[in-house]
Amino acid sequence: MDREPGLSVRLKLTLSYAGFLLFAGALGIGAVWAYFIWFLPDGAFLIRGQFLVNRSVLLGAFVPAAIGLFAFLLVFGLLGGWILAGRMLAPLTRITDATRLAADGSLSHRIGLRGRKDEFRELADAFDTMLARLEAQVSEQQRFAANASHELRTPLAITQTLLDVARNDPNRYPGELVDRLHVVNSRAIDLTEALLLLSRADRRSFTREHLDLSLMAEEAVETLLPLAEKHGVTLQAIGDITPTKGSRALLLQMTTNLVHNAIVHNLPEHGSVWVITSVHPRSVVLTVENTGARLTPEMASTLAEPFQRGMERIRGGHAGVGLGLAIVKSITKAHDGTLTLTPLTTGGLCVTVELPAAR
Repeated sequence: MDREPGLSVRLKLTLSYAGFLLFAGALGIGAVWAYFIWFLPDGAFLIRGQFLVNRSVLLGAFVPAAIGLFAFLLVFGLLGGWILAGRMLAPLTRITDATRLAADGSLSHRIGLRGRKDEFRELADAFDTMLARLEAQVSEQQRFAANASHELRTPLAITQTLLDVARNDPNRYPGELVDRLHVVNSRAIDLTEALLLLSRADRRSFTREHLDLSLMAEEAVETLLPLAEKHGVTLQAIGDITPTKGSRALLLQMTTNLVHNAIVHNLPEHGSVWVITSVHPRSVVLTVENTGARLTPEMASTLAEPFQRGMERIRGGHAGVGLGLAIVKSITKAHDGTLTLTPLTTGGLCVTVELPAAR
């Protein structure tokens, strides 16, 4: 916003320093003047070596000296205050320069003030931390936008190819084309809905209500039980009543995604999934464990990133859109919770969601 020009902080500090110095000098000179007036009787003589000085003569000589001292204090205060203010505000200048660079789009610059901890260094460190987080978020958003564009372009390109083939070969059986277009269109719709859900969770545009997370788990298990039976996966849901506050739709989507991933990313046969809810003094915990291939901690730490599908452990035909755990992570964060992915030594993955408990 536009503001009217005013005095710089350095000039204000300089004037304040000089004014304080003049005020202190005035008090000192005033004290000496009062001493002459009140404690030296008129006509008294002061012994200075071999000279005798009358009070009136002394006061007459004191006034020019006081004026000269005031002039010296003024010059010294202005010059010294300007230098001291410049040295004190030097870190603030570096912070301002870094802010301007950040405003121009350069988020890689850091202030990096050295020395002992003080107010300016705390501000600089906080600003550097903010820049690091902003740079990471911008990079993540750019990577997400690129991946989303690529994912959306794929079904559109396939649709375009199928339509070109149908136009070049009018005698081709239309049923096969319709079936393929239906599959491709369903994938595009699933991806779009997942992106919208992810955006909604990131904005936290939902109403919080009291609910039981264990009921969400039971509903997700009942919904996905046919899928588990189809793939020979055993589903088990146990646990306590887990009261929390949040969006029923989002938390149900989070639980469903976790159980679905646990079923899909499992052993080829005779796999198992355990859905466990527990309550603690200040939090409620949802744990989903499944059997499967062994994962490294490095691979497990990337599974919640958007469009990370874990290709080494995907069943054929269930690749999804690569946003399942990313949506879980976003919903968990929107509910002020934490998401933990831990690979099991025997194979498989343990996903833990911890949310604040409701009274």
